[in-house]
Amino acid sequence: MTPFGEKLRAMRKERGISQQQMAESLGISNAYLSALEHGHRGKPTWALLQRIIGYFNIIWDEAEELQKLAAISHPRVVIDTSGLRPAATELANRLAENIDQLDDGEIENIINLIDLNTRSKTSF
Repeated sequence: MTPFGEKLRAMRKERGISQQQMAESLGISNAYLSALEHGHRGKPTWALLQRIIGYFNIIWDEAEELQKLAAISHPRVVIDTSGLRPAATELANRLAENIDQLDDGEIENIINLIDLNTRSKTSF
């Protein structure tokens, strides 16, 4: 499951809406909606994302959060390290080989480290 799929499913369940009802309202197949929720499909198109936001009648922060989750929810990531330092290539390959062995806490630590590093480089 992707971050977007997890949020989408939670929003739908909180409102007591079936996949079939939501799929029909959005003009997509139930199978496609299920695949989005389970992470078998990549991020939705911008147009579909806007329809989902409208369907749930969400605004501002919640809509922005959903858009951010969609942007980071491609289940098959490709990292191009050509032109980067050898250590970057090693990191990408080691993460690809071992990500399934990391527990939630370890993954959260890595995400926090990346966020901390990114914020420190963009701060003025």
